[in-house]
Amino acid sequence: MRLRFLLSPALALVCAAAAAAPVGDAPGRVAQAVPVGDALDRPALDARDPAHAVLLAAAQAGPRVVAVGERGLVLASDDGGRSWHQAPAPTSVSLTAVRFADALHGFAVGHGGVVLATTDGGKRWTKKLDGRRIAQIELDAAKQSGDAAALKSAERLVADGPDKPLLDVWVLDAQRALVVGAYGIALATQDGGATWTPWRARLDNPKELHLYALRQRGEQWLVAGEQGLLRLSTDGGRSFKRLATPYKGSFFTAELPADGEIVVAGLRGNVWRSADAGASWTQIASPVPVSVTASAQRADGSLVFVNQAGMVLGLQGAALRPWPGQPLPPLNGVHVLGDGALLALSIHGVRRIDAAGAAR
Repeated sequence: MRLRFLLSPALALVCAAAAAAPVGDAPGRVAQAVPVGDALDRPALDARDPAHAVLLAAAQAGPRVVAVGERGLVLASDDGGRSWHQAPAPTSVSLTAVRFADALHGFAVGHGGVVLATTDGGKRWTKKLDGRRIAQIELDAAKQSGDAAALKSAERLVADGPDKPLLDVWVLDAQRALVVGAYGIALATQDGGATWTPWRARLDNPKELHLYALRQRGEQWLVAGEQGLLRLSTDGGRSFKRLATPYKGSFFTAELPADGEIVVAGLRGNVWRSADAGASWTQIASPVPVSVTASAQRADGSLVFVNQAGMVLGLQGAALRPWPGQPLPPLNGVHVLGDGALLALSIHGVRRIDAAGAAR
């Protein structure tokens, strides 16, 4: 197993929460920590209080909201995040990201290279990929290419076992999705997850830097990651180019709010914006030097961010401004609801924040 630091702030919070108390000491605790290989194949257990468990991401599935988190936890809400119920999942590894193409079809990704898919709005999930299969796919592709470096990397993946987390997923439609994760893992499916194609070679990432965030706007695709990594495609993902950035720390989230506009955020409160597709950058002031963990775009086009200080931040001009009604626990994710409210996801579960900033 390679030992380079790979946890995003959200994943670090999961580990801290899991180590902080034994089973039963905190609401939502669902199982004793187990080796990833075992947890990959063990269905998630029922949580006593799932809305207060560690949650990492949420997505809209028609009128329903689906959230995911530690130990295979999948929650659904049909009333805008006011109440939640748990859905069964075929794995007990932590799930890090979830997205839907429509009200029925979605994908979730997580530790152990797991990819889950649903065709009924998140009621039931099927495992479509895991780290063992990823390693074999990478090995087959490397052998076919004849690339010695790629072959060596793939052989390490096989030897390491399924210990590499996937960290983001982007879903184009019911059949097409892209997943990225630690050590440069990137794969795409064109058939709902039945088969997968490695995208590692497209992203020009010889150091195998971790890939944390995916965004897409029309023909533009953006991948953000470790050590200031940014890769931009303007042809629908067929090819990517490197973008030079003035900050060499990790970017954990990104947005494409308008054609040619890029906003990235990450370590130590660093937030940068480009209005010319990455040719030049302007730093956005942040109120605290604390890692920004997630972001989202609201219906009016404005951006909202969350950080490890438990702050919800709105982008106003050249600075991030805190929303009222805080602080909250350290935040892992944020989801925008149709009524203007937000869902803030943390190690203490999910909090609904209305448009005026009040947390519920």
